[in-house]
Amino acid sequence: MKPLAILGGTFDPVHIGHLCVAWEAAELLDAEVRLMPARVPPHRTPPVASAEQRVALLRAALAGQDRLQLDLRELERDGPSYSVDTLEALRAEQGDRPLVLMMGADAFAGLPGWHRWQRLFELAHIGVFARPGFEAAWPADLEAAIAGRLADPVGDWRGRPAGAVLTLEVTPLEISATRVRRLLAAGRLPRYLLPEGVFGVPASLDVYRRAPG
Repeated sequence: MKPLAILGGTFDPVHIGHLCVAWEAAELLDAEVRLMPARVPPHRTPPVASAEQRVALLRAALAGQDRLQLDLRELERDGPSYSVDTLEALRAEQGDRPLVLMMGADAFAGLPGWHRWQRLFELAHIGVFARPGFEAAWPADLEAAIAGRLADPVGDWRGRPAGAVLTLEVTPLEISATRVRRLLAAGRLPRYLLPEGVFGVPASLDVYRRAPG
């Protein structure tokens, strides 16, 4: 059974940086990959676009391919979108199937600030991809937690449901949703920063043209 990898975030809006790392991780891990938009992100400001607008853009971005899927469970759940709650639900559904929670190195460095963060290693493998210009400096409690967990993405971690930390070598694209929002708010068209399909849903993009970046 292929591993199931998830990439969470606000996707406010989804851009080609999101899709590039998700696509390459699907190849690298030989995994099913789901993009999982958050309703209320615990570690950042609320999204500019509504859940419905963000989903419309994600559906348009993912059209025409079947490697990357969309999972809306965090939008359907009340309260903050804690990863530990999502992984507990997935573990109950998927049994012993390997799960991979993917995140950037900057988010991984802040993992000790997450809700019930040590439980994450019991529920899933953690896939970490580098962010451009980010130098990893793990806090002491994170260093202690990952000791002995580092594994090669092409290694034997697939034989276990959870517990490894995988370094994912993907193409780094220095694109941020904040920058995209600022361009849209300034009346500009970030044509090659967004997937082509999203331009077919202008009603969802218009929210960024009416808001500060």
